[in-house]
Amino acid sequence: METIYFDNAATTRTEPEVLEAMLPYFVEEYGNPSSLHEYGLHAKKAVSEARMTIAELLGCKPNEIFFTSGGTEADNWAIKGTCLAREAGNAEEKSLGHIVTTAIEHHAVLHTCRFLEKRGYAVTYLPVDELGRISLTELANALRPDTFLISVMYANNEVGTVQPVGEIAELARQRGVAFHTDAVQAAGHFEEKLSTSGITFLSASAHKFGGPKGVGFLYVREGTKLVPILHGGAQEQQMRSGTENVPGIVGMAKALELTMKKRRERERKVAELRDYFAGRLLAEIPMSRRNGDPEECLSGNLNMSFAGVQASSLLVFLDMAGIHCSSGSACTSASSGASHVLLAMGLSDQWINGSVRMTLSEHNTKEQVDYAVEKMREFVAKLRDQNPAWKK
Repeated sequence: METIYFDNAATTRTEPEVLEAMLPYFVEEYGNPSSLHEYGLHAKKAVSEARMTIAELLGCKPNEIFFTSGGTEADNWAIKGTCLAREAGNAEEKSLGHIVTTAIEHHAVLHTCRFLEKRGYAVTYLPVDELGRISLTELANALRPDTFLISVMYANNEVGTVQPVGEIAELARQRGVAFHTDAVQAAGHFEEKLSTSGITFLSASAHKFGGPKGVGFLYVREGTKLVPILHGGAQEQQMRSGTENVPGIVGMAKALELTMKKRRERERKVAELRDYFAGRLLAEIPMSRRNGDPEECLSGNLNMSFAGVQASSLLVFLDMAGIHCSSGSACTSASSGASHVLLAMGLSDQWINGSVRMTLSEHNTKEQVDYAVEKMREFVAKLRDQNPAWKK
């Protein structure tokens, strides 16, 4: 039985070229970049070259790229570090200030904001429409004199909807507010010139674009006040302590280079396959719906709901048939409760309970999609037949 992987929003396959680039730094060039001997200097050079590669690909300066353990750390650092910098510069003020974010952010942002609320910060959680997009008018109206940070994700990890990042960045610039975007799902999908984008902070994670797990980066616009949240050594321009993950950093730079090189052709191919998948499911399975914006959407993301079905049961059947997908964010799949993203989009319980996320890559084929449609049609019908409420 062929194994079909439709869970690329959770993690992607580390590309062979990436692994090849990483291997020397596990075995041959395993020095610590902070060491002054030859091995250490070789490792330091590798980190420096990786930083320059990423900066060139994203259109920014190398000193604006800070390596982290992944997207969660980058999100936490951007938000908490900005708050700490504000506290240090506004010791006399009684109000800690105001943050604006959205109701559909990744939990790395939402839980950070809730933590900050307990410390006295005010946070506004913007609603989204039925496609998962925020209103720029509502964002503008939410800004207050004490608003100092906007955090809006580039693209949603569950439904794939892409936010109007350019317009948000311009609004933030006009109001003199820092703008952080969680681009963990979006990195590698879009061409960026961060130096002219108006974005203050951008978070990314290597394993979402063909790199290794456990490494990411935070872009910090030059001149921005940010306080470290990890203390110890003087790594990362004295801003992020801890011995650098040299193999991971090298692999991340190589992965981003590869994914950007073939970006246009990959995006076209994957989007066509995704739309073919969606079209067949909608046409062949009654009472099904596609969630998210079908136009302003990540190329490989397909979130579908099937009425009268529990997603957990459907996923078990699919897994047994060799088809691997998920029921939303992989980070929260083990927890109970409905998807906060679909709730914010206003979906009813029957659609939320039956929602499944398929996220495709260039490694998927039309034959795999055809097989998946056949099995999903069979399993949805079987589960509905076993559901007394559906029979009524």
